[in-house]
Amino acid sequence: MGAVPSTPRKNARPQDTAEYLISTFVGEKSFPLTSDFWNKLLELPFTLQWPNYRVRQACETFVKNNYNTRHLAKILIHLVWSLQESSTTSGVSIDYTKAINAAYLSSVFLKYTIENAKSENFEELYLCLNEDETAVNILRDQNIGRFVMHGILSFIGSTDVSSQTYLLHLELLNFVLVAMSTQLRSGPTPGPKDVHPFIDAAMGQDSALVGLVVHRLLLNYITRPRIPSSGATHSIFSEDGEPGVLHKVGSAAANFVLMPFNYFVSSSGNVSRNPLADNSLLLLLILIHYRKCLMMVEPITEKCEDPLKLDSLVKEKSYFSDNPFYRALESARDVEFDRVDIEGNGHNGPLVRLSFASLFDTLGLHLADEDSVLLLYSLVHGNSDFLEYVLVRTDLDTLLIPILETLYNASRRTSNQIYMLLIILLILSQDSSFNASIHKLILPSVPWYQERLLHNTSLGSLMVIILIRTVKYNLSQLRDVYLHTNCLATLANMAPHVHRLSAYASQRLVSLFDMLSRKYSKLAEQKNEKMLQINPNSIEGNNTVEDMSAELHIYTDFLRIVLEILNAILTYALPRNPEVVYAIMHRQEVFQPFKNHPRFIELLENIYSVLDFFNSRMDAQRTDGEWSVEKVLQVIIINCRSWRGEGMKQMFTQLRFTYEQENHPEEFFIPYVWKLLVLSHRYILASKSFGRL
Repeated sequence: MGAVPSTPRKNARPQDTAEYLISTFVGEKSFPLTSDFWNKLLELPFTLQWPNYRVRQACETFVKNNYNTRHLAKILIHLVWSLQESSTTSGVSIDYTKAINAAYLSSVFLKYTIENAKSENFEELYLCLNEDETAVNILRDQNIGRFVMHGILSFIGSTDVSSQTYLLHLELLNFVLVAMSTQLRSGPTPGPKDVHPFIDAAMGQDSALVGLVVHRLLLNYITRPRIPSSGATHSIFSEDGEPGVLHKVGSAAANFVLMPFNYFVSSSGNVSRNPLADNSLLLLLILIHYRKCLMMVEPITEKCEDPLKLDSLVKEKSYFSDNPFYRALESARDVEFDRVDIEGNGHNGPLVRLSFASLFDTLGLHLADEDSVLLLYSLVHGNSDFLEYVLVRTDLDTLLIPILETLYNASRRTSNQIYMLLIILLILSQDSSFNASIHKLILPSVPWYQERLLHNTSLGSLMVIILIRTVKYNLSQLRDVYLHTNCLATLANMAPHVHRLSAYASQRLVSLFDMLSRKYSKLAEQKNEKMLQINPNSIEGNNTVEDMSAELHIYTDFLRIVLEILNAILTYALPRNPEVVYAIMHRQEVFQPFKNHPRFIELLENIYSVLDFFNSRMDAQRTDGEWSVEKVLQVIIINCRSWRGEGMKQMFTQLRFTYEQENHPEEFFIPYVWKLLVLSHRYILASKSFGRL
């Protein structure tokens, strides 16, 4: 493959010409930017069917010769020139074909080069021209990476997606995803020495272009443009409808960039996904969650051999530059409502304006996908206008039902997806109007809930049921304290606003205390047994006891939060929740073991005040025969009207938990986003970051 074949005959078959041109492209001979070779290469309909080993040989030869030929830099320059030309022409033109082929070929060889780079700063890319190359004036004072990203992002942001431009948009998205995959060669924590030539170049674009790109990517996600019916006859496909050139190979060199074609072009013509929408969202998530780490002026002079301490020192002496794509998403506004008109405090710089209604509806339809969940999180956490829009919607079930259904099926979801969904619920529950409105929306049925028939259940009751079920699942499977905390925090925010909580939700709430109390009692028993068994001088034994004490303290906190949830309902919403009173009365024995616990005394005093009040009313009633559920509930409903809080020892302030993002969110989000992309495209790269997720 390293040798260049002889020049094909004048009447040579197209596949022979393609063989020659591709072999020449990866070979030793360097062609100047102005050579006609580039037009011949990029205008040729590629219809070769190469086996895996031929693709790998071509990539290996290309990497070996790129140092002298600089053909990667040159084909990227021609890609931008083709994009510029196609933007000035109308209809399908040869420039579209050239741009598609340039983006595709660049992606194949760029991916292989990134995967096999030996240097940490990706010198093997050689994104520069040789000194003897006569460069065009526009490139003399401009970094090629920046020039390329500006050209590609300009086309994406300013050119509408149509049947004529669809394939080009898709190939450009594929290329940008490949170009930014240099992050996979870095550790999970961005460092000041990390070099990412393409994504860093994207971060350096002006705010107007950044806004256009964010708008286009969101629009692609919302509108989900369909693959044009004429797409399979485009020159990058072969005559028989099978993928051409390197499209059919499954090697590590081409699998990622070709994956979209593998899953949306099939012999049956079935389309199960929308590659343009999917890749637009993935690219948006990569862009908004990227963080460029920079060092402060003062260098690190302290000698340190401990890698953990050195990492801490680097964090102290470094900072992250502003991310313009995140700022653009953060400042996105609803096209139907411009706050400037009302408040008169316009935003500096261009704004991303789009239909929040369409975005809301699209998110509701695709929350089974992790990337859509991450977008929703990014919006409700970062964009106050979108959060406000969500909170005033009367059809909150559009978002909440798919969220709750996903949590219901937690065993089939990743822990990261569960975390994101719980954080979204916590953020929403910080608003009192949200907590009130979810109890007004009645669901005729919940067909996916299998344990019990839920008929005419409020959305708020369903949310309580699912959150408690998630705690139970976590207790038996994941055992993650963070997940417990988020569930209980959301329930605590909801508690003062609970309205007519269903019988089943009320029972589950009391059962939650019982479940956590049994876990607490078991831990306390194990700790006591361990203390009797260990040698006082045993370091290992003492450490075990300390760990058990710490876990016991955590569950003490959990029990207290549940008691505070019950107290909040009884203090602020008892008359509206007779089923909660009934559930507490029915299971009042579960509170008895903790009546004298120092952390719970005042909370349980209030609960027992309620029990005393309603038990006395029950005793005062005369009834024929046994007490039925209906009779007991009727007595409770009647006496709820006369409840005035008699005997309540303390009126507790309303609990309010808020979500705060950690100091270094990039350590979670950068690997997480790339993991989503890798799983989405079956893209396998020898990276350092995925072992940490």
